Amino acid sequence: MKFSLSIAVILSTLSFTQNVNGFSVGTLSNQIGGLKVTLPKARTSLVTTFMAADKLEAKEIKVGVIGCGRIGIVHLGAITKAPNVTPVIVSNPTVSKAEQAAKQFGVPKFTSDAMDVITDPDVDAVWICSPSSFHAEQIKACAANGKHVFCEKPIATDLAETVEAINACNEAGVKLMTGLQRRFDPNFRRVKIAIEDQEVGDTIMIKLCSRDPSPPPFEYVKGGGGIFADMAVHDLDMSRFLAGEDPIDILAIGSCHIDKSIEVLGGSEKFDTASCIVRYPNGVQAMVDVCRQSSYGYDQRAEVLGTSGMIATDNVYPNTAKIYKTQFTGNADMPYDFFLSRYNEAYVSETVAFCESLVNDSPVPCTGQDGLAALIMALAADKSAEENRWVSFQEIVASVQCKDPMSCEIIPMEVFPEGFQPSGDPRDLLIPDIDEQKTGVRREAVAPIAKEPNGKRAAVRSSVKSFIQGLKN
Repeated sequence: MKFSLSIAVILSTLSFTQNVNGFSVGTLSNQIGGLKVTLPKARTSLVTTFMAADKLEAKEIKVGVIGCGRIGIVHLGAITKAPNVTPVIVSNPTVSKAEQAAKQFGVPKFTSDAMDVITDPDVDAVWICSPSSFHAEQIKACAANGKHVFCEKPIATDLAETVEAINACNEAGVKLMTGLQRRFDPNFRRVKIAIEDQEVGDTIMIKLCSRDPSPPPFEYVKGGGGIFADMAVHDLDMSRFLAGEDPIDILAIGSCHIDKSIEVLGGSEKFDTASCIVRYPNGVQAMVDVCRQSSYGYDQRAEVLGTSGMIATDNVYPNTAKIYKTQFTGNADMPYDFFLSRYNEAYVSETVAFCESLVNDSPVPCTGQDGLAALIMALAADKSAEENRWVSFQEIVASVQCKDPMSCEIIPMEVFPEGFQPSGDPRDLLIPDIDEQKTGVRREAVAPIAKEPNGKRAAVRSSVKSFIQGLKN
């Protein structure tokens, strides 16, 4: 049954109270096929939601996915749930995996060649979920073919190549989003909202920890870039996200306690445990600890101390059941023991967020610049641990020399060519992206979560979205 909706019709079903700032959501009810739907109060204005719902003829975005491994399947599943976005082709070097994914999600085309996805004339945007070593090359190819890009972190394993890949997209005028999924986790986002809304006052200290249930095999660690680039990069990025500023410098240390076989590896690949202190403007401190083994499950927590309070997250469990016995009181089960289970909602949310930016032609919430900053932080941590000293982030940025936006290289500080003026700001290495070009305004170092005109958060509850989507269908 199809419904033709207008804002006036929808509002007629609303019970609401009005205040000087806009609408304060009351109870939303409607009668559909004999079923009465009642939605709870939501911390958002419905005006924007209903205006969006009125645009029933939104443009359709067709996408392709490169890589049908674990991450690719997660993103593909999320794409199929996003409104006005349709997957039309998938690829994987082992073509049977691509075929299986295509069958599972109803995708009409599959291939073993990533370039088939990138050059497909029906494709508007490409999800890059391939191994890290292929990311930069595939991003550049997407840009050359006018395709918007979602890329799982890292954008590239090399700093200069990361700058080139971002600039390729910016020069081509296509959107680039970096997959840093923890920014979309509801627990971490609630901490971010508390900071931005001054619920705990001005930030004094940020603490983050990441501890995996068990260490990865030797073959995974070797050549993986080390514990800072492979593992702690998510926490380093989260510290920047919560601080809302670019960092100043870092002090990092590492050690090996779990898998002694990796001690033969070079650099921070020989560490399975590491800690960092990051200094931010205004004296804000961030402390990060990571370990590749936690005997009690996947340990992912955040804490922010402010001048008027503190906010902290707990681990996420499969259920809320607790056991009460003579010798034990606590959760009946262990926390989630796998990152895909723990962050499944976050992966879906970031995918939907990029889809929305494509459909609405709005700025992406996690940019190439954010991916570049995360890599710079990881490289600075690596250098700090190796040289046992504080390392400024400007020092890492200054090592990049670009003859032009598409031709960059790493120059050791002791051999800077005559006349070379190093940059201390990573944004100086980048061409303005498509959204900056439209507005003529340089993007903030860390963009805040989108606000509504009245200052409230534009986070629409899923129940409201589902209700309106049901009416549209």
